[in-house]
Amino acid sequence: MRPGGPAGADGAPGSDAGGVAHAGGVAHAGGVAHAGGPPLDAPPAPGGLALPEPLWRAVRAAHGEPGRAYHNLDHVREVLARMDEVGRDIGWRSPREVFLAALFHDAVYAAGRHDNEARSAALAREAVARWLSGEGIDADLVARLILLTARHGALGPADVGEDEALFLDCDMAILGSDAAAFDAYDRGIAEEYGALPPEAYAAGRRRFFERLLAAEHIFLSPYFRGRLEGRARENLRRKLAEAPAGGGV
Repeated sequence: MRPGGPAGADGAPGSDAGGVAHAGGVAHAGGVAHAGGPPLDAPPAPGGLALPEPLWRAVRAAHGEPGRAYHNLDHVREVLARMDEVGRDIGWRSPREVFLAALFHDAVYAAGRHDNEARSAALAREAVARWLSGEGIDADLVARLILLTARHGALGPADVGEDEALFLDCDMAILGSDAAAFDAYDRGIAEEYGALPPEAYAAGRRRFFERLLAAEHIFLSPYFRGRLEGRARENLRRKLAEAPAGGGV
């Protein structure tokens, strides 16, 4: 999920502020666990894919870096849980590629930077080439899915294919969660942008929420639109209403 831009996917002004994410290649990813606890077992991969342990360590290392209050392994697992729902209910055309895109879509994350997605896509390509070269993975598709997350809030249903729409909606499903989960997400994003002046962050966040509400659809797929659209709009309107008059959120 992209945080950058004047009102980017996480709604904060463009800035290079925040913690510097892992900039190296997957070879530098060691056994760093999620900051919230000990090393976690690798999630089950679809389509008979065997996830190599070094690849999972790379994912853990990237998402366990300091400054990740929201974009951590908890978020990855939430996206994977949504993907499981889609797989169970309607299915994926390219489940292995979507799975790998979910693992790496925030592998590089520095609040306010505009190249997080490009660098994350590059890490995913490197991981596929290094550890999954004989598995027939479409690395171009993995990279394309990751790069599309830079355009959250700027795409319409006609701009993407079925898997792309569903993948992007899995990443944005937090918007349609219950109020407590949404508020925790909102606090996490604010913490990640803690280096920005509060007024600048709040103004950008407000613009993002207003842009989402102005769109005909928040979610790109009928599947998520029918399940989460109404609640997402309720959460966004509630947050805007809680803000001081003329202020941010």
